[in-house]
Amino acid sequence: MEARAIQRGVRQSARKMRLVIDLIRGQAVPEADAILRFSKKRAARQIHKVLKSAVANAQQAAQRDNAAFDADSLRVTYAVVNEGQTLKRFTAAAMGRGTPILKRTSHVEIRVAGVDAPVAPAPTPKPAAAQAAAKAEKKPRAKAKKRAPAKKKRKTTKKASK
Repeated sequence: MEARAIQRGVRQSARKMRLVIDLIRGQAVPEADAILRFSKKRAARQIHKVLKSAVANAQQAAQRDNAAFDADSLRVTYAVVNEGQTLKRFTAAAMGRGTPILKRTSHVEIRVAGVDAPVAPAPTPKPAAAQAAAKAEKKPRAKAKKRAPAKKKRKTTKKASK
């Protein structure tokens, strides 16, 4: 069983919200709930609302299917913050000019699923042996020709004439 919740047009930049959403991705719902509740970031409050909504949607889906439901067995399988519409405003500046203000918004999407559902794996770095083999496959660069050293210029001084 999987459920999702989306909140669109959150009045905070996606870059700031991604700092918080990265903390809960792949976590169990009770643990993610605790992380968000005690976080000092303003984004945590909005993300917490979306997480609660996703859990409530999962509960409703379980009731509809007449299945057993345990909120503690859910995991955050997918959590992403995308950029929303940017509100463009202007403020007064020196010499009668106006400077733009970009008020950024974001869209939050969270999916929760039971423990048996697979969690999207994080990309793994290549092993050191594979990286060494990849370096060995690259062709060596042609050596640049050596130039002769530049001749030194003599300093000439002008003699003052009287």
